[in-house]
Amino acid sequence: MSSPSDSARLAVDIGGTFTDAVLEVGTRRHTAKVLTTPAAPEEAVLSATRTVLALAGLAFRDLGFFVHGTTLATNAIIERKGAKTALIATEGFRDVLEIGDEGRYDQYDVLIDKPKHLIPRHLRFTVPERVDVHGKVLALLEESAVRAAAAKLKAHGVESVAVALIHSYANAAHEKRIRQILAAELPSLQVTLSSEACPEIREYERTSTTVVNAYVQPLMAGYLERLRELFLAEGYAAPIHMMTSGGSLMSLETALRFPVRLVESGPAGGAILAAHTAAERNETRVLSFDMGGTTAKIALIKDFVPFKGRTFEVDRAARFLKGSGLPVRIPVIDMVEIGAGGGSIARVDAMQRITVGPDSAGADPGPACYGRGGSEPTVTDADVLLGKIDPNHFAGGTIRLLPEESRQALERAVAAPLGLWATDAAYGVAEIIEENMSNAARVHAVERGVVVSEYTLVSFGGAAPLHAARLAEKLGIGRIVIPADAGVGSAVGFLRAPAAYELVRSRFMFLDQFDTGAATALLAEMSAEAQALASSAASGRPLLEKRLAYMRYSGQGHEIPVLLPNRGLGKEDVPALAEYFEQEYRRLFARHIPDARVEILSWSVLVSTEETAETLLPAVTPIAGPEPVAARQVFDAQLSKMICVPIVKRSDLQAGATVSGPAIIAEDNTSTLVTATFDAQLDAGGGLVLTRKRVD
Repeated sequence: MSSPSDSARLAVDIGGTFTDAVLEVGTRRHTAKVLTTPAAPEEAVLSATRTVLALAGLAFRDLGFFVHGTTLATNAIIERKGAKTALIATEGFRDVLEIGDEGRYDQYDVLIDKPKHLIPRHLRFTVPERVDVHGKVLALLEESAVRAAAAKLKAHGVESVAVALIHSYANAAHEKRIRQILAAELPSLQVTLSSEACPEIREYERTSTTVVNAYVQPLMAGYLERLRELFLAEGYAAPIHMMTSGGSLMSLETALRFPVRLVESGPAGGAILAAHTAAERNETRVLSFDMGGTTAKIALIKDFVPFKGRTFEVDRAARFLKGSGLPVRIPVIDMVEIGAGGGSIARVDAMQRITVGPDSAGADPGPACYGRGGSEPTVTDADVLLGKIDPNHFAGGTIRLLPEESRQALERAVAAPLGLWATDAAYGVAEIIEENMSNAARVHAVERGVVVSEYTLVSFGGAAPLHAARLAEKLGIGRIVIPADAGVGSAVGFLRAPAAYELVRSRFMFLDQFDTGAATALLAEMSAEAQALASSAASGRPLLEKRLAYMRYSGQGHEIPVLLPNRGLGKEDVPALAEYFEQEYRRLFARHIPDARVEILSWSVLVSTEETAETLLPAVTPIAGPEPVAARQVFDAQLSKMICVPIVKRSDLQAGATVSGPAIIAEDNTSTLVTATFDAQLDAGGGLVLTRKRVD
């Protein structure tokens, strides 16, 4: 048995269908993919971990690093399986959640379905108090009202409470006092303060973020504590790190306080992998495509950095429509996620159209071909019937698929209603899901002003390599990269993520009335907090700091980030800030507004470990690919018929080996379908590069 070593690094990603584990020991990598166990997710984590440790000949005590990402928080919100949660707001602001931003995501739909809120109105309470925008107390907190609210919380059996008072980002004293009173009255109650979860302006977004955090906190705290105890019992002694939605790591202790930052943690790992894949190959424009068992995620990466944002919507009622979900203000990698995974369920609607998703068969019961009780046809069932998946070697042979179950499910639910053969029905399902994904990519690219056909597609996830070539054909993309171990790509990305923590706080001031003392004190306080939270996940690595001010012309609705020096600010900095703001404004809008008054709304401090620059991969000399190990009938979308396609094992490929499509390149955790449009070559980094064939 090996001795404990920091070189043994583990990453585990819980998805809606599969739980993936990646173990890196020096330059060696071991992977595992097991079905997620929704009732007790930690069981799948342990199972996958034991598998990769056995492959490496190691034990839990030999691990020096463990990072974990999970969809549990997201799923709890979507399925409304979080804690019974209440809200305490300032008197007169009980209906902040209902009023929202007074917008309608579809203003002409008279029967619009707005997002269902996590807290019903009868569990929203108010207390007399008032603070102004500068933090001045206008009315003291009425503590008797807080105690009266505590009695109601107890009577209703509330498990968690969100406290969101007006302008608490400027003065948190009243919120902190409410927490003290609730702790005395109800010691077991979980409490989330908006001044800690989201200390920013815009009451609706701040309240919604606080509510989401409170709603998932008991569930996530219970799960993470159980996981920590189980790993400790197995002999793991090092810290557990958590992946965040912003593509960075934070400590388990921080995650227990702010589980809202874990929303979209798995997809963020995939974007980090895509960015590193791009840097190794000097691909400056990349479209990241991650397709797993439940969803597909698409993100844009430019100059090796994923597009990022500060607002995300959970559980959208209408796909692609902003405002149809629950907003959370957290650092997040900007991506679009749709219900398009291997487990997405296919059906025929009232207009005799094939529709796919967004609901999924998940891991339990799973697709019909799993033989676990699922009876509805899914994308995986269609892929089996189209010959894309080998039923005997799915998930490395750990799951034996039943093609006849796929055929029967597709015949019953899709083929029979439309008068089609089962294979034609499967082709229809595949085309619909691929068109859904290509449409999502087009919309995402257009919204950000890029031409998607000029980008390279980096594809990973258990299902993505099966659909990447057809997606690229639809989008006009001529180059695809399938990184090594693409089937567990998000977990691989976890091991490339920096440790980081970002704080954003609102503190309003006009630039011509700049309060240098207040600004310097605020940034110093934020820096100390961010340094402490980032260092807890940094494992001793040095930290870098980046400071920003979010500025705008007075009266505008959106801000522009302006870089600040990492020091105290003085009056001499004001002209430079004005100049930086106008430069950035001109870059975005071609001109600035002369003599308009400039204001600062919020301040940001990001502390992170320094990312190591990727080494550019050397070019390879093309060589002939290996002999196929087998062949099977696969449906060709261009010819609309089954054709005989050679099967090549990816493990048999050497750097430079070329395989001409059509072909299937098989590996344990996924397979890549190379259509007749593309040639494939293994590069020096183990990536499979598909290049569109030249047409003379």
